[in-house]
Amino acid sequence: MAIRMKTEVMLRATATCPSHSRSDIAIRDLEFAIDEPAERGGTNAGPTPTDTALAALIGCTNVIGHKCADRLGIDIGHLDISAKCAFDRRGVTLEEEIDVPFTRIELTVTSNGSASADDLTRLAAEVRKFCPLSKLFTGAGTEIVEIWQPAD
Repeated sequence: MAIRMKTEVMLRATATCPSHSRSDIAIRDLEFAIDEPAERGGTNAGPTPTDTALAALIGCTNVIGHKCADRLGIDIGHLDISAKCAFDRRGVTLEEEIDVPFTRIELTVTSNGSASADDLTRLAAEVRKFCPLSKLFTGAGTEIVEIWQPAD
């Protein structure tokens, strides 16, 4: 008898916030800090909340990219992923409410596997369909420009 996976699960996280800028996050058996840099009154104990969101997109692209590659039979080997984000700071500085703070993200994904440029184009389209963080950003109005490329 096949085991059927749940279609919806509850994600949980808790935090102790010892200062105005630092949140000590606990997820499963992991603990990490989200903090602001010293020049903004933090202790630089971890990435900022906005840096963490961008890092989550990179991590999700890696995980979903490998799942989609396996499904498509594409060898992507390991990925190197970089992201550049145009971020409208007027909201976090309380200057004014901003509907789309992450205005544009450029995501460059480099595969060291044997996948061709055409394979990576097909793969990118699949990842866009299934990556929850990509969907979260694009649903909020962020323009995501992706470059999927084989390593030199």
